[in-house]
Amino acid sequence: MIYLGIGSNLGDKEGNVNKAIELIGKRVGTVMARSSFYYSAPQGFQSPNDFVNVVVGCKTTLSPKELLLMTQQIEKDLGRKLKSHDGHYHDRIIDIDILLYDDVRIDTPELKIPHPLMQTRDFVMIPLKEVFAG
Repeated sequence: MIYLGIGSNLGDKEGNVNKAIELIGKRVGTVMARSSFYYSAPQGFQSPNDFVNVVVGCKTTLSPKELLLMTQQIEKDLGRKLKSHDGHYHDRIIDIDILLYDDVRIDTPELKIPHPLMQTRDFVMIPLKEVFAG
């Protein structure tokens, strides 16, 4: 089972998240569980636009690297143009983070699993706990 964190703070935020979940179901694998929407202020940068966040649990046959490429493609298809680099964050139409992938541990420059910051983010941990409890 994999767990993905999805967030949006631009446009139709709930709609953006729902479209991402739909594409994840078509391109990544079966969505087995999803949290409710979790609303939060931006972390790590200033913006008047609050975020909507969701965590989904999925079954997939994609490898972790294939999963990364597919989630990045879904972001692009939904209109994301810039990725955050070196802790410099900005508003975004959609963001998909790989939180967990079974018991896999990966620590490369392009992919870190488990997600290294998830334990410090309520907007990840609260929806993730909801999915685990569900």
